[in-house]
Amino acid sequence: MIPWLLSALGLVILLLAGDALVRGAVNLSLRLGVPALIVSLTIVACCTSAPELLISISAIRDNLPGIALGNVVGSNTANVLLVLGLPAMLAALHTSECDTRKTYVFMLVASLLFIGLAFLGVFTMWSGLVLLAGLGVMLWDSFCEARAHRNNNRCDGSELEEIEEADPNMPYWRIGIFLVLGLIGLPLGANLLVENASIIARMYNVSETVIGLTLVAVGTSLPELATTVMAALRRQADVALGNVIGSNMFNLLAIIGIATFFGPIPVDPEFLRFDLWVMLGASILLVPFVFLRQDITRLWGIVLTLLYMAYIAAVLI
Repeated sequence: MIPWLLSALGLVILLLAGDALVRGAVNLSLRLGVPALIVSLTIVACCTSAPELLISISAIRDNLPGIALGNVVGSNTANVLLVLGLPAMLAALHTSECDTRKTYVFMLVASLLFIGLAFLGVFTMWSGLVLLAGLGVMLWDSFCEARAHRNNNRCDGSELEEIEEADPNMPYWRIGIFLVLGLIGLPLGANLLVENASIIARMYNVSETVIGLTLVAVGTSLPELATTVMAALRRQADVALGNVIGSNMFNLLAIIGIATFFGPIPVDPEFLRFDLWVMLGASILLVPFVFLRQDITRLWGIVLTLLYMAYIAAVLI
């Protein structure tokens, strides 16, 4: 009974922390004169990826590489199908107003790089350095784009003033409180949920790889889900889509990149046969929303959610 109660408590903490992080990130973008999308691709994505990093490092230290790798691969699949699907069922995401083409291409390149390194059979420290180098390129590009916006005075806050509950005059100390609450609450809630969910799963003799791809992946994707739900309800599609794309890049490049410094991560052959391709296929599903400027409607939300349920069923069977 106690693991179930602690899991529920973790979920509540995640939802509250996700709300705080969205508020802090959006208002920080207003104060700094940086588009909300760029902030979502960096600050929000980094914070919501913190649980994946903590879980992966802990799994490697405990000699459970299946959880570490399954955590990242399963989380990226969940981010696209579940994290965008469920919020879209509540309120359509107006992604037609967002320009995420370049960052989306970065995400696809990161996915292909990750899959290519996976076919070497094991992620070593050298593999991690390659992934971290890719992360550095992505962060530098985001920094240059943000600086260009400020230098050209193209983002004075007027483009974001219509966002609900956005305050271009919010003091930095209040923004800082929102960000700190989100940064602390997200990993705390995720760890509380994942640890107790894993205890429940082991009671039914589920393998570590399946735990990583399902319970741990969903658990560590809950920060993204909480953040995206709140962004969808506030009609902040740029934060929602930017959060998912940025989080996926951080998962592939930063999480495994850093985790390799704590030990090698062998790749289960099943990942190469099935799970990595599902992850890539889920990413490709974003093409209509990124390049064709289609909104993620409620119907699309249902389709994405059903696809994720089908994937989970295939993993468990």
